[in-house]
Amino acid sequence: MRPSLFAATSLAIASSSLAQAEVPRVVTDITPIGSLVAQVMNGLGTPDVLVPQTGSPHGFALKPSQAADLQAADVVVWVGEGLSPWLEGPLSALARKARIVELAEQAAVELPYREGAVFAADDDHAEQDHEGHDHEGHDHEKESHDAQDHGKQDHSEHDHSGLDPHLWLDPRNGAVWLGVIAEALSAADPENSALYQSNAAQAQAKLMALDTEIAAQLAPFKDAPFVVFHDAYQYFSARYDLTTLGSISVSDASPPSAARLAALQEAIKAQNVQCIFSEPQFDPRLVAAIGGKVSVAELDPLGAKIAFGPDHYADTLRAMTTSVAGCLAP
Repeated sequence: MRPSLFAATSLAIASSSLAQAEVPRVVTDITPIGSLVAQVMNGLGTPDVLVPQTGSPHGFALKPSQAADLQAADVVVWVGEGLSPWLEGPLSALARKARIVELAEQAAVELPYREGAVFAADDDHAEQDHEGHDHEGHDHEKESHDAQDHGKQDHSEHDHSGLDPHLWLDPRNGAVWLGVIAEALSAADPENSALYQSNAAQAQAKLMALDTEIAAQLAPFKDAPFVVFHDAYQYFSARYDLTTLGSISVSDASPPSAARLAALQEAIKAQNVQCIFSEPQFDPRLVAAIGGKVSVAELDPLGAKIAFGPDHYADTLRAMTTSVAGCLAP
């Protein structure tokens, strides 16, 4: 009996280890995207994240261990070159065997870059759903995406034409991406497809409930202008009808010019702005210098202080909501 029990136990352990070994190794670019993947993989595994939560995805140098992660990856999920231009080369050179999922090509809502320090009055209030894309079936029209010229910006000259890459800050994009991620993982790991699809469906339902919750919490503040450190929040502001007056830096957080800062300071005084938002990834001294006596609060699109895991994405959006409501409240 004992040998039989030992054999049965050994077989069970071996089978479990084999099943675990067959789960794809997944690498993501930033923590919010890693959180979406973690929700879909829940019960099977956890993705690796390249950019630390206190780092900037706009400029980053891979460590040797992270290069090794890319080489070993079965699936890589990233926003795209518009957010992380430095990652395109390593993906081509190192992640040759991996399925590459570029989420910017499969978004429900797309918004263009904004150039000026002070934004047009209707920039944040104009909904720009791309209803022409069949995002449920992921039949994305090539012509439309070619017109946006995804990933073709010349970042060395700061040409910000094309798509604003901070798409994860509209939860409708997050909901679509959960399905995209489930499809990619199912293709890489068909045996666990049912779990991936079930996890994605549950996560989508929770995310849409959160969307309703955030909309109700931010509704009283839609006409209160505020300024952000860099133009990363257009999707969040547009979704919840907020009024972003302008940003200190442009969308890739490159240093602002003196003319940009002067225009923004003038607008802050003219519009009686009560709040400016800093970010933990960047030096807050410039925010303080620009704002003068204006209240400063922290707004973090990457959730630097939030523990990584399946709940990170939702908790990041909740934290942003709390920060905006707290700073704009009379």
